[in-house]
Amino acid sequence: MLSVERNSLRVSYSVGIAGTGRIAQALGALLVNRGVTVEAIAGRNEARTREAAAFVGARRTVPVEELGRFSDVVLVAVSDDAIEPTARRIAESPQLPAVVLHTCGSAGPELLQPLREKGCATGVLHPLQTVPAREAGVESLSRCYYATCGESDALECAGQLINLLSGKVIRIPPEHWALYHAAAVMACNYNVTLVSTALDLLEEAGVAREEGLRALSPILRNTTEILLSSTPEEALTGPIRRGDAGSVARHLQALRFAPTEARKLYLAGARSTLTLARKAGLSNENAARIAGLLQQEQEQL
Repeated sequence: MLSVERNSLRVSYSVGIAGTGRIAQALGALLVNRGVTVEAIAGRNEARTREAAAFVGARRTVPVEELGRFSDVVLVAVSDDAIEPTARRIAESPQLPAVVLHTCGSAGPELLQPLREKGCATGVLHPLQTVPAREAGVESLSRCYYATCGESDALECAGQLINLLSGKVIRIPPEHWALYHAAAVMACNYNVTLVSTALDLLEEAGVAREEGLRALSPILRNTTEILLSSTPEEALTGPIRRGDAGSVARHLQALRFAPTEARKLYLAGARSTLTLARKAGLSNENAARIAGLLQQEQEQL
């Protein structure tokens, strides 16, 4: 058992981690950096688990069934499909943790039902952050937002951990958890997809992908900075916001030779952008002209 004090917050419990991926290692290492002892870590591959334990600074590696023997709180940081099987394995132990939190965003605490049935408080602790590498994650998981849901004891524990990490809490009702995660995916993953498709189109226009990414970097950074300091309506620029139907028509004509997925993505983005442009003040007349062009293109797909 460990007692940690930080910013008038007292945390008195031991922590175990199920999982050896980027989130598991980054979150574990950050907890250790903040003074928490990670008592045990469990994974499927013995060599990878030892390597993860060394990075995190965990005291020991154990089979997943033994996490409850060493830990009051277990963080299940495995892939989405592995959460339920992992919960069943932990539930088979005669020594169970008091609280179990999983870190995946696509489902709520219902995936931990086998543990709840055994008396564990269950919930979700999902970092609203992208972690492409464990080293970067140690930095990025500090001071980010964490979404939580679950039983009261699990929520209290999650809140204490988040405060310890200098993070901020947003509580999501379990019935809206998938909606929350869809929003996170759109803001993060789909942004990457949009840029990748833009690079595809630039490549068709004769610009190498590496140069294309360098060329797009200033506009990507500037757009993000403006958006984060204003509102989507204020940040929106471009031909649809201006009501420039001629430019949109030329885009659609050029995209006739592009892959179907790129055409569909442009159309979906254009329709949503048109809705946003109306909110930003685009006239009904200009909006109707652009909507007509998009409808004609949709009918030809």
